[in-house]
Amino acid sequence: MKIAMMASEVLPFAKTGGLADVAGSLPLALEYSGQEVIIIMPGYKCIGETRLKINKITEDISFSVIGKNIKVYFIENKLYFNRDGLYGDKFGDYPDNLERFSYFCRRAIGLLKEINFNADILHLHDWQNSLVPVYLKEKYSGSAFYKKMKCILTIHNIGYQGIFDKKEFPKLGLKNELFDINGLEFYGKINLLKGGIIFSDFINTVSPTYAKEIQEKEFGFGLEGLLKERKSVLSGILNGLDYSVWDPGSDKFILHNFTCENPENKALDKEDLQRTCGLPVNRGIPVLGIVSRLAEQKGFDILVEIIDKLGKMNLQLVILGTGDLKYHQILKKMSDKYPGCISLNLRFDESLAHKIYAGSDMFLMPSKYEPCGLGQLISLHYGTIPLVFKTGGLSDTINSKNGFLFSEYSKDKLLKMVVKAVSVFKDKAEWESLVKNAMKCNFSWMVSADKYIKLYAKAKAS
Repeated sequence: MKIAMMASEVLPFAKTGGLADVAGSLPLALEYSGQEVIIIMPGYKCIGETRLKINKITEDISFSVIGKNIKVYFIENKLYFNRDGLYGDKFGDYPDNLERFSYFCRRAIGLLKEINFNADILHLHDWQNSLVPVYLKEKYSGSAFYKKMKCILTIHNIGYQGIFDKKEFPKLGLKNELFDINGLEFYGKINLLKGGIIFSDFINTVSPTYAKEIQEKEFGFGLEGLLKERKSVLSGILNGLDYSVWDPGSDKFILHNFTCENPENKALDKEDLQRTCGLPVNRGIPVLGIVSRLAEQKGFDILVEIIDKLGKMNLQLVILGTGDLKYHQILKKMSDKYPGCISLNLRFDESLAHKIYAGSDMFLMPSKYEPCGLGQLISLHYGTIPLVFKTGGLSDTINSKNGFLFSEYSKDKLLKMVVKAVSVFKDKAEWESLVKNAMKCNFSWMVSADKYIKLYAKAKAS
C-alpha cells in the first residue's frame, strides 16, 4: 500500500513529545514490512539543524530521506514556520496556530498531487492534521486523484484538541454550515480535532484501553459522545518502542551493557547511578527512578502527598524532569530534607535518563491517565520494574508478572503499592523472576506496524 503520513513533529527533525517518536519510528517499520511510505511535516526553523541532507524541490518544498527510501517532505513558509517553537513560546500557544496548521493541511493535500503520490491511506496525527479529511471531502471530492484516498486519524492525547475562537472560522475557507453541532462547532468555539473525528474514515488511539476510556466522560474531554457514535471505526493500537535506541545491550549512555541472558551488569549500572546522583552506593537498597514531566496528569498530585513518607523508608528515589513550579518547589524541599534518599534533577538530561532506566530497580509512573506511555516500555526492556496506575496503555502493558499496579487513584493506594514492591524486592528469587519477565516483553514497532497494516487494509476496503 501507499501511505502518506502527516504529522506536526517527526524525529529526528522536530520534537516536543511522544508524537515525534511515533511519526519517526512507525514509517520505518512499515517500510521494512514492504509498504511505500512518505511523510509530510511543516518545515520548521529547527529542520536546518539536522545532520541529514535537505534537498530543495521548489520554492516552498524540500525533502530529506530516512530509512532506506522514505522521503520526508517539508512544507516551508517563513511567516508560519520560521520560529523557534513548534506550537508556541514562553508566552503560550502562538495566536495564529489555526492559520498555521490549516495552511499546512491544505498545502499537504496539494503536494500529494504535485509529486504524484496517489496514496491509499492518509495517516493523520492529532488536531494539527485534523482538517485534512475535512478539506478532502469538502474541497477535493470531485477530483479523481483524491477520490479513493482513505483517512485514518490517530489521537495521541485527546486533551489537546485545537480549540479556537469562532470568529476565526472564515480563515478555514469552509462553508459556514460546517460551524454547527454536527461539524466543527464545540460549545461556541472551533474544534479541529472534532472535525477530524467526524470526517475521517477510521480513528485510532495509542492503546486499546485508552480507546475505551476516551468514550467516557472522565477521559473524553467533551468528545466522548461523538466517539461513542463512531465506536464502530474506533480502535486502539499500542505504540512501539525503538529498540535500536533503547537497548541495554548496546546503550552508549550507560557504563555497563547487559542483556536478558546476561543481566549481571545491571547491578554495576545501579552503582554508577547512585554515584552520579550523589546517593550512598548500596546494592541492597531499592532505587526508584522517575523520568517525567512534573505535572498532575503524571501523578505528581498524589506522589507529593507521600514523598515525606518515602523519604523515611529504606529506599532511594531519583527524579528527572521539569514541569509545574509548585512540584519543583515541593520536591526541592523534600530532596533538601532527605539528601541521602532523594536525588532531584530539574532538567532535560538524555544521558541521565538512560542511566535511570538502566540503574534503577523500579520505575515509578503513577499517571492519572496515560494514552500509551513510553517510560514503562523502556523500563521493562532494561529490567527495571514498572510501578504504575492502572490506566490507558499502562493497563495494557503492565501486569502482576512484570510489574506492580494500583487501581484506585489515591495517595494511600500509591503508597501501598510502593511498600509492596519494596517488600518483594527483598525476595531475590521472586525479584529476579520479575526482571526476567520484564526483559522478555516485546513491544517493538514491528508488532505495532503489523496491526496498522491490517487497519490500513480495512480502511482501503471500506
